[in-house]
Amino acid sequence: MGGGESGAGAAVLAKVKGFDVFLSDKGRIGEKYKDMLREWDIPFEEGEHTESMILNADEVIKSPGIPLTAPMVEKISQAGIGIISEIEFAGRYDKSRKICITGSNGKTTTTSLIYYLLKNAGLNVGLGGNIGKSYAYQVATESHDIYVLELSSFQLDNMYDFKADIAIITNITPDHLDRYGYKLENYVKAKFRITRNMSSDDCFIFCSDDEITIEHLNRIVVKARKLPFTQKGEVEQGAFVKDDRMIVRYEDSECDMFLQELALGGKHNVYNSMAAAIAGKVMNIDNETIREALSSFQAVEHRLEKVLSVGDVLYINDSKATNVDAAWYALECQTRPVVWIVGGTDKGNDYTPLQPLAKEKVKAIICLGVDNAKIHKAFGQIVPQMFDVTSAEDAVKTASRIAVAGDVVLLSPCCASFDLFKNYEDRGRQFKDAVRAL
Repeated sequence: MGGGESGAGAAVLAKVKGFDVFLSDKGRIGEKYKDMLREWDIPFEEGEHTESMILNADEVIKSPGIPLTAPMVEKISQAGIGIISEIEFAGRYDKSRKICITGSNGKTTTTSLIYYLLKNAGLNVGLGGNIGKSYAYQVATESHDIYVLELSSFQLDNMYDFKADIAIITNITPDHLDRYGYKLENYVKAKFRITRNMSSDDCFIFCSDDEITIEHLNRIVVKARKLPFTQKGEVEQGAFVKDDRMIVRYEDSECDMFLQELALGGKHNVYNSMAAAIAGKVMNIDNETIREALSSFQAVEHRLEKVLSVGDVLYINDSKATNVDAAWYALECQTRPVVWIVGGTDKGNDYTPLQPLAKEKVKAIICLGVDNAKIHKAFGQIVPQMFDVTSAEDAVKTASRIAVAGDVVLLSPCCASFDLFKNYEDRGRQFKDAVRAL
């Protein structure tokens, strides 16, 4: 079910493994994926779900974007047919080592950083999950010794026997609550599924400064070796900050590096760099390679990405900031007056934590969304100017009229993108195109 990167990749792997495969998508399937399905001779449908075909299945691989409450998914469950994720399916046929990363924020940066580090070390490594090419497609068509997988909570939901060798939770803040019955506990449990099936030979890397993570960790049993990272003290094993240096300890080995040498600035990126460095040590990467990778890594697209300066106004694309915590980091690290582009599909957000930063740093808000009432209510009394737009082009044009030399125009939407855009990448690219057109 679902004909995007995940679904099409899973269909190809199923075909390679000799299954009778049928792919169904209620929406439209992209031409790229239709071509892939035709190339592999996989029957598919779009714009509908043919019940008789779907309920004839022995097993259903559900794409992560489809909620468990979708009517067809409920019918599949009622029929007693097993529903699994692409990750679960691909894991059955993959004997390589797996480094798996989840978290509310920082998971794409941390995943990309670890992949870059391992590539620099000369290892045969694949990148997949919520980033890059479908994991299942790579298992079907390529051969890697190690996979670095970014896993969203939606991908973890239907994962049962899959096992990570190294699991990382960067942090947990309220997000996607609309998919979890508006209960934070349900979302936290989904994130912790990344530790399922781990043994004492495996490693679990986590932020010990994150209260939600620690509270849940204290209530459950994780057999894997625990390696915390922190900016609030010292740890015997894991990573910490001391005297402007990041120090990483694993077994009898230690690696240190000045914070100013890290390629990625900001307190949140120190956490991401620490998580990546611990993973590097566990994988027996030498200190010099770890330092070189952490100092030369290029920032991820759509994550605090500096686009252009136009008339000494800096335009920053942080389209990947789809929750309150991510937007908080984006605002917190700004040192210039901010014109903030915010809005989209609200996921049960509480904007209260952003109000002090908005009061201190934001001179104007541009609401880029279909329904902006909640944003107006949260910031209307705090920010002097507010505007409503329904396209990236209008957002940028409005921002260019308001901003003066020395300002920052920050797209950090704090919301999902699906009201006006295909996804956060589409939103970020439209924003960048509009900036370049100024």
